[in-house]
Amino acid sequence: MIFASPLVTGRLVQRYKRFLADIILDDGNPITSSVPNTGSMLGLTDPGIRVWLSLSADTKRKYPHTLQMVEVEGTIVGINTGLPNRIAEEAIVAGLLPSLSGYSELKREQKYGINSRIDILLRSPDRPSAYVEVKNVHFSRKAGLAEFPDSPTARGAKHLDELGNMVESGHRGVMLYVIQRADCDRLRICGDLDPVYAAAFERATRRGVEAYAVKCHITPTGIAAISMMPIID
Repeated sequence: MIFASPLVTGRLVQRYKRFLADIILDDGNPITSSVPNTGSMLGLTDPGIRVWLSLSADTKRKYPHTLQMVEVEGTIVGINTGLPNRIAEEAIVAGLLPSLSGYSELKREQKYGINSRIDILLRSPDRPSAYVEVKNVHFSRKAGLAEFPDSPTARGAKHLDELGNMVESGHRGVMLYVIQRADCDRLRICGDLDPVYAAAFERATRRGVEAYAVKCHITPTGIAAISMMPIID
């Protein structure tokens, strides 16, 4: 996934209202940026950290800048939760996840379950369809260990249960975690911050839901999945 235009840089002043952040650009200009992330962004919003932003050419946008990346302890972390679907699709097409390779059809944002949409639906006439739910991961408290989620997510738990239902209907249910940081080599489900999600994850895997995690290479020019990583207890 390559950014359409070069990112601009600055320093974070504060994030507020979840979807907004005040930033001082490197040229000294203070701006307010949109923040495409509904989560807590725990550990990624300290005042003064270095940030990267895209700039929209749409003159009708109230906030033309969009926060894309932050730097934490020398690591660039992608925070845009709208990008992992694209990253995951590119990884599947490139064959990075062998178990998801070889499908003849890939569809995006298909309705399924109860008032839900699956991120990626893979179909072939000679094998069960694969319903792939994609989650963005950028939380880490321990060196080398990525964790999900960083705050309670009832919606995430619902998705796990619906994937289990798809498995029991004869399809494949797949949870794909996209780790938007390069300093981690394993993933853990964060039960201390969201025990409900952790319980839903265990329940889903018992029902046959598959879970995979992919590590990304992140630069100010683009983000790409580069390898799979284990999910540990």
